[in-house]
Amino acid sequence: MQFNDMREKIAAGQGFIAALDQSGGSTPKALKGYGVEEDAYSGEEEMFGLIHQMRSRIITSPCFSGEKVIGAILFERTMDGEVDGKPTPAALTERGIVPFIKIDKGLEDERDGVQLMKPMPELDALLTRAKDLGVFGTKERSVINLANEAGIAAVVAQQFEVATQVLRHGLVPIIEPEVNIKSADRDACDRLLRDEILRHLDRLPEGSEVMLKLSIPAEAGLFQPLIDHPRVLRVVALSGGFSRVDACAQLAQNPGMIASFSRALLSDLRHQQSDEEFDKTLGTAIDEIHAASVA
Repeated sequence: MQFNDMREKIAAGQGFIAALDQSGGSTPKALKGYGVEEDAYSGEEEMFGLIHQMRSRIITSPCFSGEKVIGAILFERTMDGEVDGKPTPAALTERGIVPFIKIDKGLEDERDGVQLMKPMPELDALLTRAKDLGVFGTKERSVINLANEAGIAAVVAQQFEVATQVLRHGLVPIIEPEVNIKSADRDACDRLLRDEILRHLDRLPEGSEVMLKLSIPAEAGLFQPLIDHPRVLRVVALSGGFSRVDACAQLAQNPGMIASFSRALLSDLRHQQSDEEFDKTLGTAIDEIHAASVA
């Protein structure tokens, strides 16, 4: 797929984006959920090798195709690795799936009710490498815990600053200011975030497009102005700790948003499953998330 083909698939595709981007800090938890305990590996290299095996198994599963999975977000090491003897982005595009890369390096300590992204001094080099590998876009995550106007303004300003850097490299950024679904201020956070994002979208130059990855709003339909904005290519939803059943039920109440789930997609997969069991389990999850995304 060429860039324009990938853009059209993301803009109009009837499916969802898989999040396969657990990074160093979250990898042990992801492996444990997959049935691999920490005593099964020694050191970071073995750990990343095991998580790459899991992701390769997912990507090569017969049910993981561009028919229902229109995109996949990769961890940097996954992007740099191979699946079936091919660079991972190429393995995805051959299956009709648009590749993205997670670019943030984790979160700062909480201040003003939010967690900003840590500095990314090597971002330009990463973006150049990603572009050369055929990656379409990027993803960057911040967290909002409280309805603090100054904090939310800082999160959105930082997100758009990084997004502008991504756009200069010819890639499409996914802006992810995650609202903590356990926050007592969840609805107020959603509203402040929506309005702040709209202000920044209106300032983007004509022809610029970004994507948004947001927590499912407490009030269904609250993000419709973002979905309809001419500078927004697509709005995707994170599962945010909801079970797959709950995440799908809430997503289906928000037409125009599609899923970009990680835990809700992978939660029932186990290292010990036979290939037949693995493929059936993954296929069930894909079918449920796809149905909610196109509801």
